[in-house]
Amino acid sequence: MKAGVAILGLGTSGFAAARLALHQGESVYVSELRTDPPTHERARELRELGARVDLGEHDLALLAKAGMVVVSPGIPPDAPVLRRLHQEGVHWVSEPEFAARLYKGPLIGVTGTNGKTTTACLVAHLLTTAKLPAALGGNVGEELAPAASDLALLDPPPRWYVLELSSFQLAGIQTLAPRIGVVTTLAPDHLDRYPDVESYYADKARLFLNATDQNWWVLNGESEAVRALPGRAPGRRAYVARDGAQARGGEAAAFLHDGVLTLQLPWGNDGRSQAEGEGSAARTVSLLPASQLSLLGGHNHLNALLAALTARLAGASPEAIRQGLATFQPLPHRMEPVARVDGVTWVNDSKATNVQASASAIQSLDAPVVVLLGGKDKGESFGPLLEPLRGRARAVVLFGQAASRLEEELRRGTDPTFEFRRTPGNSLAEAVEEAASLAQDGDVVLLSPACSSFDAFQDYRARGEAFTRIVRGRMGVGRDQP
Repeated sequence: MKAGVAILGLGTSGFAAARLALHQGESVYVSELRTDPPTHERARELRELGARVDLGEHDLALLAKAGMVVVSPGIPPDAPVLRRLHQEGVHWVSEPEFAARLYKGPLIGVTGTNGKTTTACLVAHLLTTAKLPAALGGNVGEELAPAASDLALLDPPPRWYVLELSSFQLAGIQTLAPRIGVVTTLAPDHLDRYPDVESYYADKARLFLNATDQNWWVLNGESEAVRALPGRAPGRRAYVARDGAQARGGEAAAFLHDGVLTLQLPWGNDGRSQAEGEGSAARTVSLLPASQLSLLGGHNHLNALLAALTARLAGASPEAIRQGLATFQPLPHRMEPVARVDGVTWVNDSKATNVQASASAIQSLDAPVVVLLGGKDKGESFGPLLEPLRGRARAVVLFGQAASRLEEELRRGTDPTFEFRRTPGNSLAEAVEEAASLAQDGDVVLLSPACSSFDAFQDYRARGEAFTRIVRGRMGVGRDQP
């Protein structure tokens, strides 16, 4: 019998897509090579709902006959099953593409190399504060929000859908069309999956695939790569930068003015356009001093500006945006303060799984820093870490699989402005001990690894949780005393 929807992968997104397809009355086939206990439990739930589920194998005949094939983002494009389907002329879509076809309201799509989770979460928070119901989902991680498919089941539907979209998810879109699209940063990443950085950027650029003149594109004006990403796609540009000069060139802007988060819009505070009688002074909206944000680091000032402008374009009032910015709390594993002992602040930035993210984190701190770097080597050059480390780092502690290459590349290009330490067993626990022996009063000890976690941990969350547990246990600090 022909399956209506076939789903490859039974992780969080595959499970959500299967439930959504079943809710729509589709016949559903799911296949997954993993056979671990959590996967078996998901399979049991779906079978009870009426799906056919195969674990440990893919039935290519059923996949090829399906009316739609939905592929989970963890399955690489060169996976044997996808190569076989391509040979059969079978096309597939990503889980957000499948979900968004069933959304009953406009979509805000947020992508970028770094900063997209904080920005997406902040956008949803600002809209909710403004009493514009917003549903957050996508690539943010299940500890923060559900998969895109779960949002399609919400009743009543939200006023706005907010999705964080990874390059893997954007690779599989066909009709997905955000009303407002946001690009936070661009830098080389996932080069263990992409043949080159151009291929990675090309998938990011699919955010603009279905652009129209009605779109707003909120772009990081500090990055030439981000400015160039939309190409000739229709829609209105809005540029965001901490320096107002870098935010010029679009129909709207956001920047810091004398340390205050500021918006510049083609309409006044009451929503009337300049053509309707507003003077130029009414187009500038001051929000709040960046110093009042709870988010650490200058790069988070950029994320706050991106989110604030997006929320304003979506209809949030300046007052609601001010309130939302003041009440937003740091996200786990993203410049998250976890302890302060003897004048030393310990910060968990485990989500920094690439070089650009770590460079931004290091550069954003004013205090002397002891940096923990390491993990699984993804093949990136570590050279871009040198400039942020010079003059800021007291020491660098290296751990994990990538420690040797990190030391080789950083020593090759640096003068002795900071100390290197290697851990005997390359473990995170040893790295914490080394960092504690090096840190002085007023320092920040920053876990910002510049690498993925898969050499020793299931994911960046497990690594960040381990770091927090080790630090608090060693320092005798309670969970409620960061």
